[in-house]
Amino acid sequence: MTIQQDTTSTKTKVAGSRTVEFQPGTRNIFFHILTKCNLRCMHCYINAEQHGTQTLDAETIAAWLRLFVKGSDFLENRGVAADNVPEKTNVIFLGGEPTLNPALAQGIKEARSLGYGSITVDTNGYLFNNILDSVTPDEVDYFSFSLDGSSPEHNDPIRGRGSFEKCTGGILDAVNRGFRVSSIFTASARNIDDLPNMPDLLYKLGVRRFFIQVIGIRGNPAKKGGEALQLDRDRWEAIVPGVAKRCAELGMHVTWPSVFVPQGREFACAGLVADNYFVFPNGRVYTCPLCEDYPIHSYEIENGQLVKMPPINEQQLYGLNIPEGCVMNRILHPGNIRYTPDGKPVDRIACCMLKEELVL
Repeated sequence: MTIQQDTTSTKTKVAGSRTVEFQPGTRNIFFHILTKCNLRCMHCYINAEQHGTQTLDAETIAAWLRLFVKGSDFLENRGVAADNVPEKTNVIFLGGEPTLNPALAQGIKEARSLGYGSITVDTNGYLFNNILDSVTPDEVDYFSFSLDGSSPEHNDPIRGRGSFEKCTGGILDAVNRGFRVSSIFTASARNIDDLPNMPDLLYKLGVRRFFIQVIGIRGNPAKKGGEALQLDRDRWEAIVPGVAKRCAELGMHVTWPSVFVPQGREFACAGLVADNYFVFPNGRVYTCPLCEDYPIHSYEIENGQLVKMPPINEQQLYGLNIPEGCVMNRILHPGNIRYTPDGKPVDRIACCMLKEELVL
């Protein structure tokens, strides 16, 4: 994860919250169907040099979706026994801005016909290509809207002028059409103090699921000379638990990253115990989002097949057992980790796919 640690901070946990374990029997496909976007968000993680600039057509989207469902050649090539094949596969369509791809609606329908367990579209709210007219609430489980502030003054400097109005308008339009909506807030030093204003706004808009993300130092935030967006642990823990509690009081389901290994638990790496695939339009497939700025992907789609990449790639790194916890943070973001005077890490950093949730 990308929260900086402070050796003087105190661990906090929301009363009643629980750690969301990596779910066995579930596969998650984070499918980037293009990298093009109409916005230039300051925290965007897309790296065109590593992820490509292609816009996938409907035929390619359908073919790649078929790679991850039960009975695919990919599973057979991995030697996965039929009894161990996940029964449920979820897909999240991303970009760039996925609604800019005119093939999105057809991709959604294809995913539904293939039996994907849930289908989500992550959007900035501009909802291009009349996407709400092209699919039904029965075909899409969630439209997930990215909103990084409770007002234009807070959101637009991060995401772009006019984006608050377009996103909130898109949320209302989707809700009025009967679609289920969720919202994602990427917390950074720029907007963390506005986070407490989000629950009431989202509730009024009809949002009932809220995902609080923490800024990742990849893509734009990783570029030299950029604004320091990381949060120290004290600010994170002083604000997020209260926001989670308010969401739950309003009847919203709220999820946020664990950031640090919870007390009494062993470190677990999603790369070893979960089934997540981050698919990019140039054919690269990662299993850890922290690795996406580097050519160390686990697989690559070549001629319609998912091919395992030779060492060294991210797979060889997951099994390293280190005191710091997440080996990817230690290798890629060593500045995130703070140590005691005798050289021991203050806390173990949790896998970024491990979440906390609260529902009252």
